[in-house]
Amino acid sequence: MVVPIAEIVRNGIVFDLKNWSKEMFNTDQLVQIIDNIFNTLAERKIDYLLVGGVALLSYVEGRNTQDIDLILSKSDLKFLPEIKIIEENNDFIRGEFENLTIDILLTKNRLFKQIIQDFSTERQFGNKIISCVSVEGLIILKFYALPSLYRQGKFERVSIYENDILLLLLNYSINLEKILKILSNHLLPSDLEELKEIVSDIQSRIKRFTSKQKKLE
Repeated sequence: MVVPIAEIVRNGIVFDLKNWSKEMFNTDQLVQIIDNIFNTLAERKIDYLLVGGVALLSYVEGRNTQDIDLILSKSDLKFLPEIKIIEENNDFIRGEFENLTIDILLTKNRLFKQIIQDFSTERQFGNKIISCVSVEGLIILKFYALPSLYRQGKFERVSIYENDILLLLLNYSINLEKILKILSNHLLPSDLEELKEIVSDIQSRIKRFTSKQKKLE
């Protein structure tokens, strides 16, 4: 069992120094808001998948997160009028649900649709069973985002995503050839070649860490 989602998000908010000068959520209020999100999804029988930082933290210890990331179909958003849309493009919507940020990956994107169909599992957060992306699915999404982040020069985010992948691969046995094959259907050949270089670099780091660990044993 993983700690409740509200606790994960609360820690992300409380331990971010940028928030210390702002009015922050009351803990009880945050618990209620997040309960409302997932109760609403269940009651309205909306097909969703939890991804992003909260999903990541259910598998490994890592960075904090302050929002909820979901995969949804855009057609289902009409059943969620409580979500106020702030930003939107073909693949992505950023919204607010009772002042909590929700980032939504849309199933109009073929890869996101494949993730919700083929890389879904159930995980228990507190007393709730949540539809959550698998480790493989998380790694696919992280790799998929990297070429675009590199092109935009968002190297701080690149560093975070590559470290997320590293942590997952250190803790779980994953077939990276299978992952690259899936991504080959959704990325340009040049982007795929770049990912292969990133994979090689991460594998070298894992090999180094493993070697150091064996010496300590």
